[in-house]
Amino acid sequence: MRFPRANLQLHRAQVVLLLAVLLPTIAMIAVGVVLLATSAGSLPAVVSGVLVLTFCTSGITGYILGSLFLAKGAALVRVQNDFVASVSHELRTPLTSIHLLIESLRDGRLEPAERSQVLSLLARETGRLEALVGRVLELSRLQSSYDYARDPLDLLAVVDEAIAAFDAITLTRPTPVSRRIQPDLIVTGDRPTLVRALVNLLTNAWKYTGDDKRIEITAAENRRWVEITVRDNGTGIEPAEQNRIFEQFQRGRAADASGVPGLGLGLSFVNAIVRGHRGKLDFESRPGETAFRIRLRRRRDRAQVAGAALAERLAS
Repeated sequence: MRFPRANLQLHRAQVVLLLAVLLPTIAMIAVGVVLLATSAGSLPAVVSGVLVLTFCTSGITGYILGSLFLAKGAALVRVQNDFVASVSHELRTPLTSIHLLIESLRDGRLEPAERSQVLSLLARETGRLEALVGRVLELSRLQSSYDYARDPLDLLAVVDEAIAAFDAITLTRPTPVSRRIQPDLIVTGDRPTLVRALVNLLTNAWKYTGDDKRIEITAAENRRWVEITVRDNGTGIEPAEQNRIFEQFQRGRAADASGVPGLGLGLSFVNAIVRGHRGKLDFESRPGETAFRIRLRRRRDRAQVAGAALAERLAS
């Protein structure tokens, strides 16, 4: 089995931990058991045996904790390697195009009309590269350094803002969104990022449904949670692809086959935002229906927030 360099070092550390801690500890356990079995009531032998077994317990605990830390490190290395590989793959296409276009200009054999076309293509590929880098940096910020606000939010107002933004994005093909929102739902969160998460889910639902688009957003209480669900009548996500759907740059075969533009970052943004709100994100998908569900902690001081939201709506 071949390991990347960082993974190989972690694998070696696990082997060293096994040889240096676990095996000697097992041998010491045997010594402690022998001391207790042959003590014949001798107090020094009993105390020695108990001390040896206590030391062995500490050794085993240390081995378990060390193994957990190493496993965590290996998982982070795998995520980092996958991310770097994905970014490199996505960057290669526009960089290759830019290189070929610059070569064409440098040869000096292009007609003026062709040169203008090449410059237009070069500007398009440069813009594509800039957008890709910008989105990757923004996603990294949402996952690590972004300071999520903890404001009380009227969920109905958040949903209304998300639908308004979605309507603006889909002006070329307006699609009504069915809405069923339980009244007076209050959540704690960061309004701009929550709106963005809902817009991403609505836009995905719009992209991957056919001509007869049916999109619905619902929200209701469920014990300690407020559950927000975006449901559509698209083709669904294949079972083999569902485990990796929230990873960066992951697009299903159906999405690629449909020719719908995208980078495969939309659901990664949603996942990062929900995690930043200490919420949960899951989905169910089958042919003809897909539903993404965001679960956020319910806030109790409804009257105050609902009054402020009503005043805001009346003022606007």
